[in-house]
Amino acid sequence: MSIKERWSFRELKRQVNSSIFERVMIGSEKLSTVLRELPQNVTDSFKDSYVLELLHLPEKHLEKDLRKAIAQNITKFLLEFGRDYAFMGEEYPVQVGRSDFAIDLLFFNRSLNCLIAIELKIVEFHPSHLGQLNFYLEALDHDVRKPHENPSIGILLCKSKDDTVVEYALNRTLSPTLVADYQTKLPNKKLLQAKWQEILNGLENKI
Repeated sequence: MSIKERWSFRELKRQVNSSIFERVMIGSEKLSTVLRELPQNVTDSFKDSYVLELLHLPEKHLEKDLRKAIAQNITKFLLEFGRDYAFMGEEYPVQVGRSDFAIDLLFFNRSLNCLIAIELKIVEFHPSHLGQLNFYLEALDHDVRKPHENPSIGILLCKSKDDTVVEYALNRTLSPTLVADYQTKLPNKKLLQAKWQEILNGLENKI
């Protein structure tokens, strides 16, 4: 990843300190069935948790504050999300029927050759959040996606999440979506390592 993303020594050190290995590995294990069946290989493309300490957000903030901080500091944001993301806009407009809607953040991923819609929630994940994101993905694929591009992917970026609730919610969705949380400070490495070890133990038990 360091070679692919062309990280500087300083950025590599930051990624190590933010437990990137655990966050990427956990994210790859928690991909929904729909995401795994896409024509593009999305393994190792997403994280279970994103660290946004570079945005210098206060602990208490509004969704518009988060969205504006990302849009105004897009270079810093892409250090966390990846160089292959091209920013297409905030509150990206889509029209369905006679109604206008706005996607919080829209990107294009060059490696995956698809649109990436990101919806922001400053609260804990709730299954009802997926309905809005699924609707946006349908609108993008129907009206925005070009014929040579792969199906659009949605990321629901929440302040926190219960992994069991997320698992149940994604098991029934037919859209290629994933749920991740974001942190405004560097994460607790020991907690992430314990979480990854728990997943490994579960995989070993299945074998």
